[in-house]
Amino acid sequence: IRDKATWLEFRRVLFRSDGAALGAVARHLLRHGTTSFLPTTVSAPTAQLEAALRGLGRTLSSRSYASEGPCAEPLGIHLEGPFISATCRGAHARADLLPPSIDLFDRFFHAAGGWLKIMTLAPELPGAAELQAHAQRAGVQVGIGHSDASHQQAVAAIDAGATHGIHVFNAMRGFAHREPGILGALLTDDRVMGEVIADGIHVAPAALRLLLRAKGTSRTLLVTDAVSATGMGPGRYKLGEMAIEVKPEPASGLLACRNLEGALAGSVLTQDAAVQNIMSLAGASQQDAVRMASANPAKLLGIASRKGHLTPGADADLAILDSKGQVVGAAARGRLELY
Repeated sequence: IRDKATWLEFRRVLFRSDGAALGAVARHLLRHGTTSFLPTTVSAPTAQLEAALRGLGRTLSSRSYASEGPCAEPLGIHLEGPFISATCRGAHARADLLPPSIDLFDRFFHAAGGWLKIMTLAPELPGAAELQAHAQRAGVQVGIGHSDASHQQAVAAIDAGATHGIHVFNAMRGFAHREPGILGALLTDDRVMGEVIADGIHVAPAALRLLLRAKGTSRTLLVTDAVSATGMGPGRYKLGEMAIEVKPEPASGLLACRNLEGALAGSVLTQDAAVQNIMSLAGASQQDAVRMASANPAKLLGIASRKGHLTPGADADLAILDSKGQVVGAAARGRLELY
C-alpha cells in the first residue's frame, strides 16, 4: 500500500471484511515475510463487531482472499476485546468494553463461523473465569492481556488453561516487588508463552532483554500488532471508527501509531522488521529471532506439524532474505513470489 488513494480503497473494502480487503492485507504481509497470520479485531459496538466477524468468517471459509496470487494465509481470528480492562484498555474505546459474557461470546463465535482461534481476556473481570472455561471448551485459546490482574488472578487463569500473554508489558499492570501482578506471572511461569511488539517503541531494549531472559527464546513470540495504516507514511487514518495518527517519535524518529489522546494504537511494524529489531535491540541470534517469528507461534496454535518448519509434509512456507535481512521472496503453501 504505497499511496493514499490505494489506502482509501483498501479502507473502503476493509470494512466489508471481504476477500478483496483481506487479500490486500495478506499480500502486503507476504511481501514482508509473513506467511500466515490471524486477523485481529478491535473493540467496537456489538453490532459492528458481530458484522465484521461474520464477514471475516465467510471470507476465510471461501478463501476468496487468495484469488489474486500468492498471499499470507489467515489461520483464524483473534478477538481482542471487548472483554478487557477499562484501566488497561490502551487505545480501545471505553464505551465499547463489555463485561465477560458467555452469551455474547457465543454470538461472536457463531458470527465468525467457528473461525475464532484466540480471545484476549482480562482475568480479573467478574465472569472471566466462566467465560475462559467456556471459550476453551469451544476450542478457542485464551490469552491474558489488557489486564489489571493481580498476580494471584493471573496465576489462576494460567492454572485454568490460559496459554500466553498478549503483547507483554503493554496494556497490563506493572511489576512491583510485593505485588508482581500479571506481569510477574507471565515472566515466571513456564506454562505460558509471551508475545512482544519489538518495534523499538512499545518495549524498551532492556525490557526486551528481560523478557528473553525470563521466557527464553522458546517461549517468546514476535507479533506486530499492526493496523491498517501499515505501509503508509505519516498521516491521519482510522482504526475502526477511531482516529489515529502515524508520525515519527521525537526521540527516535521511528514511526508510531497513536490515537488523538496520545495512547499507542497498535503499530505499523512488519514482521521482517521485528526479526531485525529483536536481534539489534535484544541481542538475539538470527536463528532465535526467526524461531520467535515462526516455530513458536506455530507451536502455540497447535499447528507445528505443518507450520514453522521446513520438513517433509509441512506446508511449503518460507521467506527468502538477502545478506542484509531484507525479504526478496516468500512462499505461502508453495506459492512463490519474488520481489
